[in-house]
Amino acid sequence: MITTIVLIKADPKAITAAATRIAGVDGVHEVYSVSGEWDLVAIVRVPEYEQIAVVVTEQIAGVPGIARTQTLTAFRSYSKQDLEQAWDIGVE
Repeated sequence: MITTIVLIKADPKAITAAATRIAGVDGVHEVYSVSGEWDLVAIVRVPEYEQIAVVVTEQIAGVPGIARTQTLTAFRSYSKQDLEQAWDIGVE
């Protein structure tokens, strides 16, 4: 599974409607309203790289009120759960 983080700049009046619509796109697992330079962050998980282009450039970017996106594709995932599982290997 390929995880992509999409940073989204939106018209302030359209943030709620845009987030709701983006959350309904196949492949989008979560959408967050955030503070800072970007307005929304979408977490996209798809099985093939080609699907990133469809989800981001065709579906997310086409949502009314979206001004700009920046896409970050994850190479590796690190989490507290992964660290805890690593320490549990071989422990009985």
